[in-house]
Amino acid sequence: MGATELILVRHGESAGNVAATRAGREGAERIELPWRDPDVPLSEDGEAQAAALGRWLAGLPAEELPDSVWCSPYLRARQTAELAGLADIAGGMRTDERLRDRELGILDLLTSAGVAARYPEEAERRSWLGKFAYRPPGGESWADVALRLRSVFRDLDDEEDGKRVAVVCHDAVILLIRYVCERMTEQELLDTAAANSVRNGSVTRLVRPDGTGPWKLHTFNSVLHLQDGGAPVTEHAGETDDIHPR
Repeated sequence: MGATELILVRHGESAGNVAATRAGREGAERIELPWRDPDVPLSEDGEAQAAALGRWLAGLPAEELPDSVWCSPYLRARQTAELAGLADIAGGMRTDERLRDRELGILDLLTSAGVAARYPEEAERRSWLGKFAYRPPGGESWADVALRLRSVFRDLDDEEDGKRVAVVCHDAVILLIRYVCERMTEQELLDTAAANSVRNGSVTRLVRPDGTGPWKLHTFNSVLHLQDGGAPVTEHAGETDDIHPR
């Protein structure tokens, strides 16, 4: 047997989300940030979202609370878990580097306009291959991220037998967890990604009461707890170009 429920939480809005959206809107080539990607903190709205998540969790009955928490080591994810009180609820928090955000290599901090201007051959290759298969030099494809997620969920099942587990991570990681756990095809994954942006502070729940076999989607991308808690709902989809192969 393994875990029986996954409570997937995207981190609250980050300073990087805000800067990337601004750069895209202004047509800039580069996203200006003073931090490495692992060190990007939450914005004020992101902190409010994490606090609202914590109030929602505090109101859940004991049988619906997570038994344990696994978290990306990136600061924005750790801050979300800490401000929501997840570590206190579950009696501790484990960070795992395999839950980190996708690495973009030479395209890090570039907008779509920046990629087209500085690396036109990579822009063409990304368009041809689509998001699942395209690996930027020095970075990862979505398939690469799925491979490390298969590894982390093998360990999670071994260690969290019969438990409800909260996983605090990133938008693409949540989509790829669904891909792995629900045994999606590439087409199903890309269609889901094209139709949905995983919102900041949102909750996605996967369940399998017997602890074996494929997971079933219970809730996807819910922000009702943010709306009920008076926190802003923000949507930063990142680069949405070239999701499907050309």
